[in-house]
Order: sequence, then structure tokens, then C-alpha cells
Amino acid sequence: MASSTAVVMRLLASAYAVAEKAGTIVRRVLHSGDLGIVEKTGVNDLQTLADRLVQKSICASLSKSFPKLTIIGEEDLPSEAVEEELIETSQYDLILQKRCPDEYSSLKEEELVVWVDPLDGTKEYTEAARLMDSPVVVQKQLQAYRAPTRLLDHVTVLIGIAYRGKAIAGVINQPFYNYQMGVDATLGRTLWGILGLGAFGFQLQDVPEGKRIVTTTRSHSNKLVTDTVQAMDPHDVIRVGGAGNKIIQLVEGKASAYVFASPGCKKWDTCAPEAILHAVGGKLTDMHGNAYRYDADVKHMNSAGVLATLRNHQYYASRVPQAVLQALQSD
Repeated sequence: MASSTAVVMRLLASAYAVAEKAGTIVRRVLHSGDLGIVEKTGVNDLQTLADRLVQKSICASLSKSFPKLTIIGEEDLPSEAVEEELIETSQYDLILQKRCPDEYSSLKEEELVVWVDPLDGTKEYTEAARLMDSPVVVQKQLQAYRAPTRLLDHVTVLIGIAYRGKAIAGVINQPFYNYQMGVDATLGRTLWGILGLGAFGFQLQDVPEGKRIVTTTRSHSNKLVTDTVQAMDPHDVIRVGGAGNKIIQLVEGKASAYVFASPGCKKWDTCAPEAILHAVGGKLTDMHGNAYRYDADVKHMNSAGVLATLRNHQYYASRVPQAVLQALQSD
């Protein structure tokens, strides 16, 4: 199967498998009670042992199977040997069985760029850990997961695939999905998609008709963000962590627009979510309505913020205040 399957589909199948492994690592580190937290630029920019192990796992696994691939990860880690137990070489068979969209069927691995966020929602991950006793046992884990903040919902692993600067495919793993089902629940799920084929691993839904529900940051807000959210005239505002989590809210009908009118998000935050959103007809742009590019040599910061919708993108783009547009320079 692999030898006759398009490179991008094999890469996507590998990304799915290693994202599943990443979810296991994320859970294991949390359960250990020792997150190995390091502050990168401050208390709102943290790195944990899970960030480090997951990035090593993803990058080493994909590089082993696709040596000509360009991979860009969030964490600045030293070059070192990667433990064999972190390597995942399997592929998700269901993806291999899908027909590759014609426009991507002859792509070469050296033409593709992979953007990796090993742990999107690190702040929420560490806050959830602080709510839990250590050492953590299974029953206490699940009790803590049910806390009103539900912070572990926000945590995702993101692997995006770009071609000629465009996000064309992606994988989102949600390590703690299904925790509310109890002690015997199987935790975690993986969403995936590619342009021209669709997105899978979830039930696509719209928000209730006539409702404008905005999802935005819970920990990186400022006047530009709040002014823009208010300008959308929302019926409700949901403040959560993680770009991947916010896009999941869009495709599952919990929010109609993701509004973040500020620098802060990086390309590894948006590449995979954008691909999945676009695969089901949604749209992600900067606040000016311009697309972001994901070439290997672009700057990492999404300087002009993020505006994402499943439907009616133009409505939300038209309501961005002029003062906000003037403050945020498009790339």
C-alpha cells in the first residue's frame, strides 16, 4: 500500500500515528506529577517535559520516514540522540486507503514543510496539573479533570503540512478528550484533514442559527482583543486556551468565530488547525482578511492576529475596528 500511495497521504498517515503517540506522552507526563516546567520568556510562556518529549518524538519519527522533509517545531531543543521508545514508524491505515486529491498526488517530500506545536495549551496543562495532587492516582486524575475550569480540554498536539506556503493538511490530537466519561474511559482522539478530501475524527456542526458566539484567548488578552470581540456584537464569548482547541470549537458548533486581534500566535499554532478548518469549508486569515503563508523561511509570528470562522467570514472581517487594523500590520 505505502509504495503506491501519494507521499502527502503517507506523511499524513504517519503524522496521525505519531500524534497518537504524542497524546500518550502528554498524559503520561501529567500522571507522573513531575512536569519539568521551564519558563521561556515568562510565566505565560512555559515549556514542560511533555513539550520536549513530544517534539523530539514527532520530529525524529517523521524525519526517519521522510528524510527530505522540512520540519519546524516550536521548541528550540539541542540536537541529540532520540530514545528509540519515542520513535513511531507506523501509519494510520484508514488514511492510506483514502484517495489523494489529484492536485497533491505527485508532491515530493522535499516540497513539503511540517509545522509542529508539541503541546498547544501549555499554560492550561500546567494550571490543571497544579489542581491535582501529586503523586497522582487514576481516581484523583479523573476527579481533577472534572474541575469546573476543564482546562485539559484546551490541550492539543498540532502537526500541520504546508505546500508552496499553503496549509494543505493537518492533524490535531486532543489527549484528554472523553475524560468526563469516567475511570474506564479511553482518553484522547485525533482529528485530521486534507484539502480536497475533507476532515475526519469529529462530527461537523454549525452553531445554532442566528447565534454569534466568539471564542477568544483566556490568558493573552489586551485592549485590541477586547475591542475587536465587542465589535463582533456576540451573543456569547468563550475564553479558552489553545489555537487547536478554538478551531475544534468552530467545527463542532460551539463557536462561530475565533477572534484574536493581537500578535502572539505562531505558524505552528495555526497551520494544522487552518488546514482542517479549510478542509470543511471554513476560513482562517489575519485580521485584515489576508491568508498566512507557511513557507520554511517565513517569520514565525502571526503578527496581524487571527480571525477564523466556519461560515460568514466576511461578516466578522467587516466588523474589525479600523483602529485595530491600523495597529496590526499585515505580513
